Amino acid sequence: MHVLEHKHQIARLKEELSSPKRVLITTHQGPDGDAMGASLAFYQFLKKMGHDVAVVTPNDYPEFLNWLPHNGDVVNYMRQKVLAEDLIANADYIFHLDYNQLRRSADMTNTLANATAVRVMIDHHPEPNLLVKYSFSDTTASSTCELLLTIMQAWNNDLIDSDIATCIYTGVMTDTGCFSFPNATARTFTVASVLLSYGIDRTMIYDRIYDNFSAQRMRLMGYCLNDKMEVFPEYRTALISLNLEEQRRYDFVVGDSEGFVNLPLSIKGIRFSAFFLEKEDKVKISFRSKGDFSTNDFARKHFKGGGHLNASGGETKMALDAAIRQFRELLPAYQKALNAL
Repeated sequence: MHVLEHKHQIARLKEELSSPKRVLITTHQGPDGDAMGASLAFYQFLKKMGHDVAVVTPNDYPEFLNWLPHNGDVVNYMRQKVLAEDLIANADYIFHLDYNQLRRSADMTNTLANATAVRVMIDHHPEPNLLVKYSFSDTTASSTCELLLTIMQAWNNDLIDSDIATCIYTGVMTDTGCFSFPNATARTFTVASVLLSYGIDRTMIYDRIYDNFSAQRMRLMGYCLNDKMEVFPEYRTALISLNLEEQRRYDFVVGDSEGFVNLPLSIKGIRFSAFFLEKEDKVKISFRSKGDFSTNDFARKHFKGGGHLNASGGETKMALDAAIRQFRELLPAYQKALNAL
């Protein structure tokens, strides 16, 4: 539902937050550019309104996002559990940004479930499943940042400044693949134009996101393409995987595999790509597609995940080899759909 249809909710929420409150902003595990951009933009916006605001993430996020304005104020639940739990327990309002299922907050799930705060969700993913007082859910938005900007404009446009616009632009740019994905609509480009009017440095933002990796990460990418990519032309599909030993070999840090799942889609004819990353206790999987093949449905049905039509994620407790084997064995059932695109 478009945020303009929520104007009455915005007005009610604005009234409730007309006096200082303790506000907590949360997002999903493994936060990406959209999650952190939205969280830090809204953090600054609410601080300007006089609220006592905190941002808590479930765990680490890529180093290439650490330059975002006020990144140093973020509380990491995995590393600062006592402080994070105190903030959650004492919040008057909790905002759930860029996720619509509580389980996506990982180790924070139970603590958040027991919180007594008023809950607000701002998100653009399909099939929301969060019990909240205020729900701003718009699957037509390219990103949570695009949706959040519209809310902030309706709330108090005068509070938006260059730092807030920089955070929002980061989320829009990363969630649209630099405006190349199908989710980048005419409205998205209008949003980008508005953000530029605040004097943001879009070249700097791009450089810090996409040209800020280590030499080892570049070598890792080459290794993945040369040694770890499997192509299944009959299914117009490809996969890449990395086990723990390979990650150690290349001094892997959080964020190093960002974008790897998209690489096989550059191959002529490939329409579906998967990336398997082994963790200590599970295997995380990213899915990307072109056309009408739903990675969301595929992830939900087989790998306890979900997301968008062309970009989703999932996970499994199976061993890496078993997870890859299951993926390969599933492909024949989808051959007709993959070749119909």
